[in-house]
Amino acid sequence: MIKRNTLEQIRENVETHIGEKVRLKANKGRKKTTIREGVLENAYPSIFVVKIEGGYNSVRRVSYSYSDILTETVEVTLCEIDNKIQIS
Repeated sequence: MIKRNTLEQIRENVETHIGEKVRLKANKGRKKTTIREGVLENAYPSIFVVKIEGGYNSVRRVSYSYSDILTETVEVTLCEIDNKIQIS
């Protein structure tokens, strides 16, 4: 069972890095992973949003839940420091 304290710690950790450039490594199942870079745009009570700049003047926003970080489905790394945002 997931403890609320750990999800709360992850949420607070994500909120402190809003506006910073991050690298996302997402597990999409069946040995497929995607690595993208974007800006951590906003954090809500149960999800966070990353804005990804695409080619040809396109902008894409992806959202993940904090439990995705807890279960390691998504790895969020700060680009400048290479620190992973995880459980403290």
